[in-house]
Amino acid sequence: MRTERTEGTERPGRPDRADRPADLGGDGSGDRSARRAVTVFPVLVLLAGALGLLLPGSFTGWGESVPYLLGVVMFCMGITMTPEDFRGVAKRPWAVALGLVAHYVIMPGLGWAVAHLLDLPPQLAAGVILVGCAPSGTASNVVTYLARGDVALSVSVATVSTLVAPLVTPPLTLLLAGEYLPVDAGSMVTDILKTVLLPVLAGVVVRLLAGRYVQRALPALPWLSALTIAVIVAVVVAGSADAIKSAAGLVFVAVVLHNGLGLALGYGAGRLGRLGEPGSRAMAFEVGMQNSGLAASLATAHFSPLAALPAAVFSVWHNVSGAVVAAWLSRRGR
Repeated sequence: MRTERTEGTERPGRPDRADRPADLGGDGSGDRSARRAVTVFPVLVLLAGALGLLLPGSFTGWGESVPYLLGVVMFCMGITMTPEDFRGVAKRPWAVALGLVAHYVIMPGLGWAVAHLLDLPPQLAAGVILVGCAPSGTASNVVTYLARGDVALSVSVATVSTLVAPLVTPPLTLLLAGEYLPVDAGSMVTDILKTVLLPVLAGVVVRLLAGRYVQRALPALPWLSALTIAVIVAVVVAGSADAIKSAAGLVFVAVVLHNGLGLALGYGAGRLGRLGEPGSRAMAFEVGMQNSGLAASLATAHFSPLAALPAAVFSVWHNVSGAVVAAWLSRRGR
């Protein structure tokens, strides 16, 4: 659900990543579609979490399907990419590099700091840190558009942060979460390659080979991705339903701190880097919004369902906070 990168960032265009709006046309329908997606998605995820909490038995044995479900989401992301996405990186290497460094320094560091500040139990601490070590969130581009930010920069940073995740996420998790739980970084690299990089590349290839047919299916991809992420959240919540009742409040505080500080520091990094107001807004969302679906999948596979709880809560909260902040920035811009 990405916006078209033509002549700045004000004009929306084609559909893009999995949970971004399917049509951001210049007639205003795209704006409505984007707002609807940002509104509906967290509600859908919240309902899925409630279902997993109230009926955990309904999802017994579903845990092994989480990596495959995430693969569907990442394939949807890849199938919406075009060569222009990669050319955008080459056009603005300094800005993209700044966004990449800010993302993988600020959010992992904040995850570690929040875990220590709140004295989280090992499983939850590792889960919060893992969320911080994940690549950019899949709704960051549409939220940047709604905030009247630099969508081209947002798309470039999100693309690169996803592609380098197999090389960056595991060692960062080992470095910061290793004091809480054993981390098999090598196995984590393999899992990210299988559930993120390969599906994304497969989607890119399908788009190149069958672009005419893919174009017709693009409007459905955001909702396919949203439903898939909702199922992931339901499975994750069901796996730790008993622990949620006692830990939910603490996890919510950790997630709000993590996300809020990430948005603020991301914006600050853009200002320090002299990216201008639109670029700073893009940086805020590229830093503060995480691929919580990947974090939930990795936490479930490598730690425990309880460790995946922060990712499930983050999946709901960062979309709510992102939409609210985008609305405020948009009004301030006017």
